This record gives sequence, structure tokens and C-alpha cells, in this order.
Amino acid sequence: MSVPPHRTPPRFSATFNPNVIAEIQRAAATGIYDIRGGGAKRALPHFDDLLFLGASISRYPLEGYREKCGTDVTLGTRFARKPIKLKIPVTVAGMSFGSLSGPAKEALGRGASAAGTSTTTGDGGMTPEERGHSSILVYQYLPSRYGMNPDDLRKADAIEIVIGQGAKPGGGGMLLGQKISPRVAKMRTLPEGIDQRSACRHPDWTGPDDLEIKIEELREITDWEKPIYVKVGASRPYYDTALAAKSGADVIVLDGMQGGTAATQDVFIEHVGLPTLAAIRPAVQALQDLGLHRKLQLIVSGGIRTGADVAKALALGADAVSIGTAALIALGDNDPQWEAEYQKLGTTAGAYDDWQEGLDPAGITTQDPVLAARLDPVKAGRRLANYLSVLTLEAQTIARACGKSHLHNLEPEDLVALTIEAAAMAGVPLAGTNWIPGRDK
Repeated sequence: MSVPPHRTPPRFSATFNPNVIAEIQRAAATGIYDIRGGGAKRALPHFDDLLFLGASISRYPLEGYREKCGTDVTLGTRFARKPIKLKIPVTVAGMSFGSLSGPAKEALGRGASAAGTSTTTGDGGMTPEERGHSSILVYQYLPSRYGMNPDDLRKADAIEIVIGQGAKPGGGGMLLGQKISPRVAKMRTLPEGIDQRSACRHPDWTGPDDLEIKIEELREITDWEKPIYVKVGASRPYYDTALAAKSGADVIVLDGMQGGTAATQDVFIEHVGLPTLAAIRPAVQALQDLGLHRKLQLIVSGGIRTGADVAKALALGADAVSIGTAALIALGDNDPQWEAEYQKLGTTAGAYDDWQEGLDPAGITTQDPVLAARLDPVKAGRRLANYLSVLTLEAQTIARACGKSHLHNLEPEDLVALTIEAAAMAGVPLAGTNWIPGRDK
């Protein structure tokens, strides 16, 4: 269509862009808020805004195939009698049976075990298949208490008390009725086919003093053997980390807003919480101020995608990272082979985030037995193991280039930032300068 010479071409508003207009129209037509998974979609400062300073004259690199670069990590060294020893510093985050299919949970266990790392139960309890195929399994203890029982606590290798998640700190997740199958309903003591909203806070405590009591109770149930994690959504990372540490946690999991496979309100995902990059340094500072950095382990999650992300998180002070969305993609979610079926759902491979609907063509985020049968847990587990191996090799490549014989030897001094915002958030200099925004010097 040609534009008359007296008129300018149509211009979209930056405030009322096409996505905003579409959401207003959807809300006006339905009267309900949008629910989805997949984490924040808006552009946020992230690990891509940081660069490593490789060795040259002032630093001496390691020879890639001749000099070892360690990747192992031990979690729970503070109080637990049986800390967890992992071959790699990349773990699989909690994603529930109910949210995910049985084959998907089995595949996560297979892949993590093959790579020498841990996987996590998620809300809704522990399945025999998951325990059977996970050499190291972390049991999540959530506000909902769905599926929780002392026997499963004792079967786990660690316990993760979930206070909050990065996509929804202060809020609970949702599991729509179409995913509450007879088995899910039985595990969670819920009616079949009825929407379920998880609680946003634990029913038996209101603050850090109660959390300390709960940690003591869990230690007694498990005879002080299991490491106790505390997971918080990134919102006030300095104080939340300090209080979790003082309450007796062995490990703190810090989840930024780029994470989140579970479903919740879109407005929550996009407007509550902190970017992962902004959360790490305050949490590390809290541990340093308490004299607990590297004595109490810190796991960072939320948008980890590459070995470079892993290396940058460790350089900023984390002991390990955790992946969720990336793990599902590795299993086969958003695979172009299902493009025709994604199109029928009104989406496309690479953008599919309606996991809560239970119609995933890949058979991963569904309870439909026909769809779930499409996922071969052996092959999918192998794909995840391959991906975890690549993440580790990429992180090692960077560490060697920085002259480090272990991934944990990476440090903020190895990093610079490309933007003022990233420099301020990460506490590293702006590239080409020695200036860290917000510092007096």
C-alpha cells in the first residue's frame, strides 16, 4: 500500500506497542489475566553484558589438552554429615511431576546422573521413577506440602526448602485442571481435573526464627545427614541470603527473574523480582560479611544457557548453577520437528510457553498419555547429558584462557562489563576503564 505524500508512515508507540495493544485487547475480551510459563521475555541485563579478560602477558593461560581444569563441587559442607559431591557445577532445578510428564522427569534423572550431577523433585512429591533414575536427588519442601512425607525426605540426598522462585517471588505457581491426572491428584491429595494454585508462603512459619526451627526439624528427621538448601527468589538478595545463612542453611539457591518453568501470571513474571545478574553480588557480599563465602555454598539459577553463563556466575562468586528451561529445551521442548503442531496451538517452536495447558507436542510439559509417550526418556536423557557436558567444556575453556586450574578459581577480576548497568549490578569495571559505577573510587 502506497502512502500519500502528505502523510508520514504509520508509527508504533514505544509505550503502546503491538504486544501491549494485543494484551489490552485480550484482557478486554476475556476479563482474566494471562497465565504462562517460560520466565521473563522482556530484555534484561544478563550475562551477555559481561566479558572475560583472557590471559596474555600479564596472565598465563593453561594449555587446553595438557593441564587440568577442575569442575567438581561439594555442596553441604557446613553442617550435613553427608555432603553432596558433584562432578560438575551445573545442577537441574526443581520441576514437578504434574508440571512435567513422567517420561520427562525420568529423562532429567537419567541425564543428570550420566553427567555426574543432581536433579530436583519440584512441587508434588517424589516418583519412584525419578528416584530410581537419579543418582543424586534433591527433594523440594514447598509451601504447598503437596506429596510431602518423611519417608521421601529420608530417601533424598538433600532437602531444598523453597521460600520463593525467581519468576514469582512472593507468589505461588499454578497447575491447571487438565494436568491434574488421577496419579497427580493422588500424589497431591487433590480432586482430579480442578485447577490448583500453590501457596505463596509456608503455613508454619512467619519469619527467620521459624525457619531456623524448621531446618532443625528436617535435620532431626534425616539424622543430620542431608544438606539443607534454602531457595529464594531474587528480590532482596542481601538480606534474604544473610537470614537464610543465620537460620542454618547449608546451601542457598538464588533464583533470578529470567528463570521459571512453572506457570503464573504474566504480570508477575515480567514485573516482580530482580534479574539474575543483579542478584549475585549482593548475595555474595552477604556471605562475605558473615565470613561464610565458600563455607556455605551458593547456587545461582535463572536464565543459565551456556558455558559462558556458568563461568560468569562462578566468577561472580557462585559455587554452582542450576538450569530449568534450558534442560527442557535439551530434552526436546520447542523442537522444530513439532512445528506443525505448535502452529495449531497458535504459537511456534522457540516461542511455546503455554506449558500450563498440558498440550505440549514434545510430550514434556503434559499429562496426556498419548503426548507423553512421544518422549523417549533414554534418548532425551542422553541429550541432556550431552548438553551438560558441553556447558562444562565451555566453562573449562574460558577458565583455562584465564589461567585457572579450577572453575572456582574464576573471580570478578577476570570480568569487565559492556554497559554501565551491568558494571553496577555485577560490581566489575566498565570495559576499558577501572570504573565500577556506584563505587567511591
